[in-house]
Amino acid sequence: MRTARIAIVGAGVSGLYAAWLLQQQGLTDWLLIEGRTAVGGRILSEPAADACAALNPASRTDRFDLGPSWFWPGYQRQLDRLVRELGLERFEQHESGDMLVERSPSAPVRRMQGYVNSPPSMRLVGGMGALTDALLQRLDATRIVTGQSVRRMRCTDNQVELDSEDAGGLVTSWRAEQAWLAMPPRLAVQQIGFTPALPAPLAQAWQATATWMAPHAKYVAIYDRPFWREQGLSGEARSACGPLGEIHDASMPGGSAALFGFFGIPARLRQGVPEAELRAHCRAQLARLFGPQALMPRAELFKDWAIDPYTATADDIDSLGQHPEAPASGASSGPWAGRLTGIGSEWSRQFPGYVAGAIEAASVGVRSLAAFSRS
Repeated sequence: MRTARIAIVGAGVSGLYAAWLLQQQGLTDWLLIEGRTAVGGRILSEPAADACAALNPASRTDRFDLGPSWFWPGYQRQLDRLVRELGLERFEQHESGDMLVERSPSAPVRRMQGYVNSPPSMRLVGGMGALTDALLQRLDATRIVTGQSVRRMRCTDNQVELDSEDAGGLVTSWRAEQAWLAMPPRLAVQQIGFTPALPAPLAQAWQATATWMAPHAKYVAIYDRPFWREQGLSGEARSACGPLGEIHDASMPGGSAALFGFFGIPARLRQGVPEAELRAHCRAQLARLFGPQALMPRAELFKDWAIDPYTATADDIDSLGQHPEAPASGASSGPWAGRLTGIGSEWSRQFPGYVAGAIEAASVGVRSLAAFSRS
């Protein structure tokens, strides 16, 4: 049984950042346990070309976000400081030009003045995955375990025991003074068996907390050049016809041009349609909006988070996809008090569900460790 002072469950941005904060404070006795075979969680930045391009260093920057894309330095200052500290390159979301609106199948596409975010939405060169890449590079890789899904936790007098399973069902046990959940609250309640049981009000609150991204799906079409800008268009569109309800320019500076969209089709309906058919409908919609050049992208990317077992549960299928209200991050009394803490984005008070929320929640978790140690 491997032991550590802190066991962090989930290697998304909150788990990675929490481990880095501990490391900075000289506390190196931590373990990071991730169910997926790679770190990053809901941050997923994919290259424009085929798998062979992974050997090309340029593919690390010519990547496109299938998870969160934006942050707002104007008011998400802690995340902005981290981006600067890590030396990451950022740029403003392209919003220059007109936007397009589809109100009904029988009405013509309407062109209108586009919206401009203030403060501006920002993206990272290389996608938001540049953030998780940079954090990973600064961590002790021997303390990160992937392909292990935590299924059980037991709280004893002075420690927490965790059982994880790999893809083949092989069980590994771990022991720590504290366990931190860097994962969605609802997922933790439904996928981990707690002994003794969590306090009922806490478990109910976690179960009721919607998981950001869980009901969503994204499609990215990649082109050699942003031809819509030549038409005076921003690449932004809204559609009541679908399948994409909201579309934006996803081009990468110095890299490929791209358009991406959020599906407006509910998750339950998407599940009955083959992915190839969904992609075909997306291409047809882009051509309808931006012209025939949009019909033949050089490459396509697609991610349906509603069928990702490390993100969504059955309760997320009919969710409206709104940002949640943060529940309590742990028990206030009883055996789990001070032993189990939620540090995933949904536990953030300021920015629940956002990347900035993951940074905030992880910071609060690390500060609570100091308070627990003094008590």
